[in-house]
Amino acid sequence: MFGASVNPTNAGEEIYPGYPGLVLAGGDVRTMTWGFPLSLTGKSGQKLKPKPVNNARADKLDSFMWRYSFAERRCLIPMTAVAEAEGAKGGKTRTWISLPDQPVFTVAGIWRESDEWGPVYSMVMTEECIGMQGIHDRSPVIIAPNDRAQWQDGALEEARALCTPYGSAMHLDRTNEPWVRR
Repeated sequence: MFGASVNPTNAGEEIYPGYPGLVLAGGDVRTMTWGFPLSLTGKSGQKLKPKPVNNARADKLDSFMWRYSFAERRCLIPMTAVAEAEGAKGGKTRTWISLPDQPVFTVAGIWRESDEWGPVYSMVMTEECIGMQGIHDRSPVIIAPNDRAQWQDGALEEARALCTPYGSAMHLDRTNEPWVRR
């Protein structure tokens, strides 16, 4: 896949925050948990289960949480589609976004090792693109095939220059499937 060696994986067909997903990192396809663990503390000071922070805003990549991963550990997240919630609160449904000219495309990611879950990754998001207007105010940074090496191995400013809204056609599949399964 993408000229990388594939390690054994346990990623599912659909990936959710806090669950395993596939990334291309260091020339290998690897399984990592989606979301950097955010340590939480309860009202009485007890440690709570960490929350997965699954998206990193491109304009915040210099913040402490993301800085070292962006500088040292960029990855690509292969996908066939990404889901977003659409609709009124309490009645949101899934809208699947895919690229008609790329059955499998890549999104910018960053990764690190964590004490809580082992290797983890986060998807890099930027301003909404034309294809996602009205669905979400942010969109994934889609990395074109010719820019994959620049994202993974280029200088910081070269990688940062790729953090722009996607400008080509997208396919939207609006479903009646509830966003939250009860």
